[in-house]
Amino acid sequence: MALRKAFLATTVLMLPLVVHAQPITQPVSGLYVGAAGGFNIKANPNINNIQNNLPGAAALTTPNANLSTGIGGAAVGTIGYGLGNGFRIELEGAYRGNSFSRTSGENRAGVGASTGSSGSERLYGPMVNVDYDFHNLIPWVVPYIGVGIGYQRAQLQNFSTTGTATAAALAPTISSDDTRASFAAQGIVGGAFQIPAVPGLALTAEYRLMALTGTRTYNATFRAATPTGTVTRFGKFELGHDLNNTFLFGVRYNFGVTPPPPPMAPAAMVAPAPAPSRSYLVFFDWDKATLTDRARQIIKDAADNSTRVQYTRIEVNGYTDTSGKPQYNQGLSVRRAQAVAAELTRNGVPPSAITAQGFGDTNLLVSTGPGVREPQNRRVEIIVR
Repeated sequence: MALRKAFLATTVLMLPLVVHAQPITQPVSGLYVGAAGGFNIKANPNINNIQNNLPGAAALTTPNANLSTGIGGAAVGTIGYGLGNGFRIELEGAYRGNSFSRTSGENRAGVGASTGSSGSERLYGPMVNVDYDFHNLIPWVVPYIGVGIGYQRAQLQNFSTTGTATAAALAPTISSDDTRASFAAQGIVGGAFQIPAVPGLALTAEYRLMALTGTRTYNATFRAATPTGTVTRFGKFELGHDLNNTFLFGVRYNFGVTPPPPPMAPAAMVAPAPAPSRSYLVFFDWDKATLTDRARQIIKDAADNSTRVQYTRIEVNGYTDTSGKPQYNQGLSVRRAQAVAAELTRNGVPPSAITAQGFGDTNLLVSTGPGVREPQNRRVEIIVR
């Protein structure tokens, strides 16, 4: 028997530590915004279907040449809406920029060759994403996945490369500052770390794989040196296989998030069984914290009965229904509890014996959905312990 009592006492004392050791993550609900920055690694795009009418051009075009790119910067801004069940819908504006360093391929003789390239490609435009958060899967972190579709503008800025040639052919310089647009699709894998000290704030890290559909035909200028001077012509070429690996780190803020009420401390274990508590219910009109005549009578009965029993404290707990915003309901529940506590004091209960708290639209007496005006949930509970 002594061993059983010691085990029960240890369990009760350890319960608060276990509760605090478990991280609590809140689903994203309502409007949120986010911003992130990072770097983009572009798969080497292809140059296809070079079209020009330079002398000797038929002997020097380089089908399926590859452009080598360097690591570039990336930035994303988002505005979204969380449904409260793990799903989020968001609109983003994204930017990616990568520079070109080299063109490689084969000349008409079938010999591998490479030339220098310069300039950059900039991608920017809107995307619409659908994401899903996985709560209670990893401690402290909320993993998420998503997919998106959108429209990206691909801008060549100061692009220049030199074609390969045989001994009897010209080697033209191809340059372009053209812009084309394309549909795009992306997949998203990421994680969010919610900051407990700032409700609604989270740090994010994610990987995105974005691809532009099809190929894009750019206008270009072709220049080649001949024995009689430089020849300039205008033509076209295609870029394809635009695949982007983007790594981002940022912040996200969910508006309207309030911290959850602190957990109630467990009652201390005492040897004798505690006397049964007696409770009273005081109801309020919608959006009111004023006492009706009936409410004053119930409070007077509670005050009179408290003098006939040996009590340790009197708890006054205020609640609301689910209509209204959570922040407003929290304040309204506190005002209701304070009104009842003041009336108890007026009826002779010492203020030091009263603990008044507000719990907003939690612990509903009648279970309802959000936005429901339920009279029995607009209440204050007086508990005499």
